[in-house]
Formats: sequence, structure tokens, C-alpha cells
Amino acid sequence: MRPYGPHPEQLLDVHLPSADAIGPASVVVLLHGGFWRQAFDRSHTRPLAEALAAEGHVVVTPEFRRVGGAGGWPMTFDDVVDALSAVSKLQELLPGLVVQQPLTLVGHSAGGHLAIWAALQQDACPVRRVVALAPVADLREAYSRGLGEGAVAALMGGSPDELSEEYAAADAAGLLPGGVPVTVVHGALDDRVPVEMSRRLRGVEYVELRDVEHFGLIDPLSQAWPAVRAAILEQT
Repeated sequence: MRPYGPHPEQLLDVHLPSADAIGPASVVVLLHGGFWRQAFDRSHTRPLAEALAAEGHVVVTPEFRRVGGAGGWPMTFDDVVDALSAVSKLQELLPGLVVQQPLTLVGHSAGGHLAIWAALQQDACPVRRVVALAPVADLREAYSRGLGEGAVAALMGGSPDELSEEYAAADAAGLLPGGVPVTVVHGALDDRVPVEMSRRLRGVEYVELRDVEHFGLIDPLSQAWPAVRAAILEQT
């Protein structure tokens, strides 16, 4: 666990590959979901992080300020950018263990939104590719659907009509297509983030999984794991 800022939530967990892994490892950053709310933290993505580390990668799971704590717009977003900047310096902290190359950024649900958004920010560190798992990528549609019991309004501090400039800056779907390759994986049985939202995203490689719900995408023991593994580790 490493801090990247002064707030108690500004932390990085670093999952290392086994000691017998051959050569320096590439870095995968995994952003957790939970509708950006304080009640949900990085612990529920730990099985996925450990599974990816077992594949020979250094996996970093940042924590960030969230709604109900000190988060929301723009604090949550600022933390993600700061966390990525800190991750980009891992080679200095782990000499000989980390390949110096742009990051692979993975996010689930609200973390998928943050992953796409962060990758397309000019002031963020270089990102090689994004894999977004059931992302809440379209904030305006998520607001209109009332997803997460008003999670988007809580994140942004109001509606798209009230905060048009803020939504334009924060909405990942509106930033697509960008200069970073994005793969979106979504389960057809998702009852938390409707699959239709991902089907309409522009400029992404889209993978839809039958008989898979929202949380199966982050469970290495689920039937979704082979497809999720392939999406994340391809070219990583």
C-alpha cells in the first residue's frame, strides 16, 4: 500500500507477480466500481487483481475519494489522474521489475467510466489501451435512467441541464472516439448497467458475453473469465 496524496483515501495497492516470473512485468491499473460511492472500495476487485498478477503482471488498484466521503466532481477525477501519475513512476520504485511503457488501464462499472475518461485526458500519464468492463460510460443516459439510485447526480452535483459544461468535461462517452484503443466487455444479463448503453458507444471494440451479469466480469472463477482475461492480456 502506497500513498499518492495526503488524503487517507489516496492510496495504491500494488500486486506483484510471483518471484519466479521471468523478466520485467508490464503494469495493469485496475479501477474499481461502486457508482463512485464511499460505501464501495477497491477490496471487491482484489480477486481480479490477484488473478492478473498470477499471469505475470504488476497490478495496481488505486483508491480515490468518492461520493459520501470527500469525492465527487472534480475531486474523484483529479484523484484518478494523480494516481496514474504516481503509477507511472513505479519503475523508479521497483527497479528491474517493471517495463517502462504506457499503462494498460482496466475499470469495472463506474471504474470503467473513469478508465475511459482518464485515458483520454491530455494531462494524464500515457495509457496504452483501456479495457472497460460494463462501464457507466454515458453519464447523461445513466442520469436519465436513474442508475445507482441517482448516482450520477450525486457524483456531478446536479443534472445535465444544470451542469452542462461539467457533464461535457466528465462524460466518457462524449469523449469517444479518442486516440487510445478501448475495448468494452459487457454481460448481456447485466441488471446494474444496462448492456444497451455499451452497444451504442462510438469508436470502441465491443465484446458482449451471453449469460453473464454485472459482477461475473470481475470474478476469475466465473464463466466470463476467459473472455475478460483475453481482453485484458491481449497485447499487454
